[in-house]
Amino acid sequence: MSLIHRLATLLALSALALPAVAVDESSLLPVDQAFALTAEATDQGIALHWKIADGYYLYRHRTAVTADGADFQAGTLQMPDGDKHTDQYFGPVETYRGRLDALLPGQSASTGNVTLKVRYQGCADAGVCYPPQSRTLQVAVKPSAGGAPAPTAGTGGLGLPTPAGGLPLFGKAASGATDQAPLPQEDAFHFEAIADTGNQLLLRFTPAKGYYLYRDRTHMTLAGAEGLSLGNPKWPNGSAHRDEHFGEVTVYFDQIEVPVPVQRDRVDATQATLQVTFQGCQTDGICYPPMTREVTLSLPAGIITPEAERTAAPIPLENDRATPAPAAPAEVPRSTPPPDVLARAQQGNSASTWLLALLAALLGGLILNVMPCVLPVLSLKALSLAEGGRGAGHARASALSYAAGVMLSFLVIGGIALGLRATGQALGWGFQLQQPLVIAVLVYVMFAVGLSLSGVFAVGYGLAGAGRGLTERSGLGGDFFTGVLAVVVASPCTAPFMGTALAFAFAAPLPVALAVFALLGVGMALPFLLIGLVPALASRLPRPGAWMDTLKQVLAFPMYLTAVWMLWVLGKQRGIDAVALALAGLVVLALGLWAFQRVRFQTAPLRRTLAVVVLLVSVVPLVLLHRLPPPSATSNTASADGSEPYSPARLAELRKQGQVVFVDMGADWCVSCKANEQAVLNRDDFRNALRSSNAVLMRGDWTNVDPTITAFLTEYKAVGVPLYVVFPKSGGDGEVLPTVLTPQLVRDALKRAAGQ
Repeated sequence: MSLIHRLATLLALSALALPAVAVDESSLLPVDQAFALTAEATDQGIALHWKIADGYYLYRHRTAVTADGADFQAGTLQMPDGDKHTDQYFGPVETYRGRLDALLPGQSASTGNVTLKVRYQGCADAGVCYPPQSRTLQVAVKPSAGGAPAPTAGTGGLGLPTPAGGLPLFGKAASGATDQAPLPQEDAFHFEAIADTGNQLLLRFTPAKGYYLYRDRTHMTLAGAEGLSLGNPKWPNGSAHRDEHFGEVTVYFDQIEVPVPVQRDRVDATQATLQVTFQGCQTDGICYPPMTREVTLSLPAGIITPEAERTAAPIPLENDRATPAPAAPAEVPRSTPPPDVLARAQQGNSASTWLLALLAALLGGLILNVMPCVLPVLSLKALSLAEGGRGAGHARASALSYAAGVMLSFLVIGGIALGLRATGQALGWGFQLQQPLVIAVLVYVMFAVGLSLSGVFAVGYGLAGAGRGLTERSGLGGDFFTGVLAVVVASPCTAPFMGTALAFAFAAPLPVALAVFALLGVGMALPFLLIGLVPALASRLPRPGAWMDTLKQVLAFPMYLTAVWMLWVLGKQRGIDAVALALAGLVVLALGLWAFQRVRFQTAPLRRTLAVVVLLVSVVPLVLLHRLPPPSATSNTASADGSEPYSPARLAELRKQGQVVFVDMGADWCVSCKANEQAVLNRDDFRNALRSSNAVLMRGDWTNVDPTITAFLTEYKAVGVPLYVVFPKSGGDGEVLPTVLTPQLVRDALKRAAGQ
């Protein structure tokens, strides 16, 4: 700091009539010179004497003595009344100046040494307190029956000889105190902070060698950013220390980095000022007054924090647990993070973590093939393979084209999700199905695929990629389109391993994140890649024949059912009017496709034009339904099955009451969610398990965009639905259940939560 800046600070403090202008720690006495301790045996017991230097004082309530050895029966330590003093931290106390003479009454039945353990704490008028002190003294005593024992030589401090008269040879070796002058605050304790993400800060504390920092003497606030606050810091493991006065405490002797959550009511980027107050000591030396540092931060956009998960940053300990002292006001330096801190915050995860995430993505994509949401589209690809019969080269090209469609779709959807999350949008996997227009388009596509398989029109039923492709000349385009459609329809599902991989992707650097999405595509396309690239597998497929037409027509009905399911989802999102509009559009679409099929090979341009016009008219309902408002919100009363709608406040209330809570996060477009409901959650066995565990069922509906539910998913590192969390009555962390539920799995989780 410049000389001019120091002078300005000095003048400002003087103008405010504050105490001493600065604390010159280098002028403080070593602790054993400030408080010189001796002990001697008397006929009443053991007398203790503190010679207190001018400008220093001892606390009465921080002074204690215990005795052991020579059959010495000690009484209660006797001290004179001290000076009344109102302490900033301890409140009304008594202090001693100049000298303290105390008596530990007692008698000894034999000759020998008594070991005294003496604890005390004092401060300097300059505003600095020493840490609590502990000394061990040896005092020789004789049996009381022989009269008053004469003062004898003992040992002081750590066992050094004490001359007769009880004046110990104090020094560094005797007391453990340091002879080094204490450093200025800024040199003894460095502090930096940066915004690690929009929802987390990264703090770094660096004590100098020979200094340590108290964990529980730290208080932090975030100023100047409305709607943002700090949660509990995630302190690393420190050094456990048994303090004679404070009990078990945690301290840090080396540099530490502390992540601190940022709790948000808004998502946009902003500026804020971090204010941190902390306290530390010199090893075997002085304790510094509380220090406050400020850092101005630029916080990027983040995610809204659920109300139930909000916590308050810790405040300093209560007065009886505080480390000391009224202190002269310290200046508030500003700090900026050095380049190495920024580099550390921007680094991605280790290579081994990346490899595990990529493996999880590959496995998750592979398992996605057996999830219920993707089976209708995969049946079309199976039909394409069964049709086959055009040689190994065509099978290979078809498999590669399908894989390309799958991988590209994963990359596009993943890239969009990453980009929108980077701008502060609360999105997860399957976000596109929260858009009514996307649902309506998929209804049209599934219905058109069904019509094609039923023979109403033929542009090669490969409109869905099932056979000859988008045109009769090439099936590769159809195979590619099948891959695209499979990913779009499969995105409501999150298979085992897939959720972990996606959570990693949303937090990883962009190249690694895109690699995760690409591996998800490889995993999903892997079965068809193997069939197309391994002739031995392809040869096991059934030969084409007349049965293919029947199979093709049968597979039309899963497409119709898929369209019906998506119509139901559309109704949940935009009401019955949207369903009516979509149905009207489907009728016009069927008319247009039928008309186009009738005239496609005729030399009648006008008829073909009319058919195209009808097809274009069928799109009008898509535009109209997108303008419909969502249906009115349902009441927050309990539903017929006894469940309650998810609410962060209600969840916090139930947990405070010691209630077991089963949280079910789903969506109407999530097929896996509906499968779990039918197989487990809507059955009597589950309701009986809830009753026997005295559990409350809460359900969250993510069918439409809901930042509150998205924040809950983010809290539990879930990138989509379903998500099932069981909260125990003990108030501990919630247990996240697998994506695919079984009755036994759910019963066991509820029993654990109830402590049965």
